[in-house]
Amino acid sequence: MKPPFYTRYLALMVICAILGAGIVIQMIRINYSNSAQELIAKSENYQGVNETIYPPRGTIYDRTGHVLATNQIAYEVGIDLKFVTDPESIAFSAASLLDLNYADVFAQASTPQSGEDENRYFVLASYVDEEKIAELQALKENYADRRAEQGTSTPSLSGLVWTSMEQRAYPEGKLAANVLGFYNYFSRESAQGVYGVEETYNRLLTGQPENVFMSNDPYLVEALPEIDTGASLILTIDREIQAMVEEELADAIDWSGAEGGTIIVYDPETGEIPAMASTPTFDPNQYWTYDETFPNPTPYNKAIGAAYEPGSVFKVITMAAALDSGAVEPTTTYEDTYGVFWVENTWPIYNWDGGAWGEQDMTGCMQHSLNVCLAHIAVDLLGEEDFYKYVQAFGFGRSTGIDLAGEANFPLRLPDNNQWVVVDLATNSFGQGIAVTPIQMVTAVGAIANDGQMLVPHVVRSVIDGNQQYAVSPQVMGNPISAETAKTLTSMLTVALEEEASQALVEGYSLAGKTGTAEIPTELGYTSTQTNTSFVGWGPSDDPQFVVYIWLEKPSISKWGSEVAAPVFRNVVEKLVVLMKIPPDSVRMEISAN
Repeated sequence: MKPPFYTRYLALMVICAILGAGIVIQMIRINYSNSAQELIAKSENYQGVNETIYPPRGTIYDRTGHVLATNQIAYEVGIDLKFVTDPESIAFSAASLLDLNYADVFAQASTPQSGEDENRYFVLASYVDEEKIAELQALKENYADRRAEQGTSTPSLSGLVWTSMEQRAYPEGKLAANVLGFYNYFSRESAQGVYGVEETYNRLLTGQPENVFMSNDPYLVEALPEIDTGASLILTIDREIQAMVEEELADAIDWSGAEGGTIIVYDPETGEIPAMASTPTFDPNQYWTYDETFPNPTPYNKAIGAAYEPGSVFKVITMAAALDSGAVEPTTTYEDTYGVFWVENTWPIYNWDGGAWGEQDMTGCMQHSLNVCLAHIAVDLLGEEDFYKYVQAFGFGRSTGIDLAGEANFPLRLPDNNQWVVVDLATNSFGQGIAVTPIQMVTAVGAIANDGQMLVPHVVRSVIDGNQQYAVSPQVMGNPISAETAKTLTSMLTVALEEEASQALVEGYSLAGKTGTAEIPTELGYTSTQTNTSFVGWGPSDDPQFVVYIWLEKPSISKWGSEVAAPVFRNVVEKLVVLMKIPPDSVRMEISAN
């Protein structure tokens, strides 16, 4: 017999089971619904945040340890509308202390908020120095104290806020700016080096950022990981030599009336560059003014990014090719009877002065810079195949590979080009109708100064990463000529300078070198009224330790390289030998004899 109320108990159990199952099903359904998933995802935002920790950017030093680029703390100043109570005081303070427009700041500080929970923020200024922030801090605290004592009728800077930010600093200002480049800081994520070593070595300087989870639970907070700074660079640039070269370049442009110029000092034995100066230049601490200083298409560094027709300095390359190939000897003579050389009886080539110089050996051809002699060598003795073989072996027509961003390369017009004609061979022999960059010229001439061995130019001497320092080893580009040819040509150009009594000579030092004067091509042909003047020289002749290249654009005082660029070379070398501690020839000979 069934106990009393059995049916009722059974019904109640069934109902409870059904309700329980329904609750479980509903919980499962809610837990896996789209709304629930959205809530779960949102809840993760309150557990903490993922942040990217960026290491400090590496420091850049000159070869003696002077800091050329480093980091410093600056501040971003802004307005947090949620806390603004006195727009007038904020606008007045920003205008007087930060040199901002009062009306613009007041309009931003007075912006109405659409809701209590809305958080509006305006950036007023970036990279504000600590002194300005200290003034703002003192003023804000003073206003706060007065308001606490006198009530809300007093001024307030509530809502004016500032946060620290890392700023790239260049302690030497404009010094070596065209070599360094600059650090373009839009935001932490998009910041990058631009031009120069800042761009070429951007990844090394930046270091490796790390993603870190920052928990909101104080019991789960962990110490931030130690992050290594970016690698630091030691440059080949010598601060003292660089400053001297920049000063000499500025003086040369001033007295010659030139539109601009470039000076490079190069070590032919290592490829290192102790100094490289070019115009225009600017202060990378104010990188946002870049467009004003370098309007398109002005290269950032003309030493590596601008091409021009070098003129007679290129005769050094032609003579090197002729000597090395055996086409001429130093004693080979050329009879300059009429001061003109006819190319295929069609195109006349004249000397720089239009005159004839009679019989000249090869040293005389270089000393008097005879176009007709070099054209004869290229067309009649070398021929197009050998001439352009040597030109390419000296690195023309391709990049040097210098470790600076922005290097330009201008291809050669060779005989297989349908626009090439034989007269190109003649004009190329004395540096017209061929485009080169200053760094190409100094690298090529460096081979002559270094017994025929040509080294890749570079401006970074070593890299410091962590606790290790890695030296940059010299890299050989090739051997365009033999050591014997290099010594012979150096001797010839030493004699040529001395017998010419050139303005490039430095008392007590034997130097080899060549002037250059190049007419500037225009749409209507070449103009003889404006020229590019240059000089390349190296020394001491018996043991070359430097190559110096001078290029001055369109000087107004004279159109001749011998009168414009040669004296600049002398001024640079007179100071360079002191800074490099190179004794006069007589002292060196006496030391070596003992």
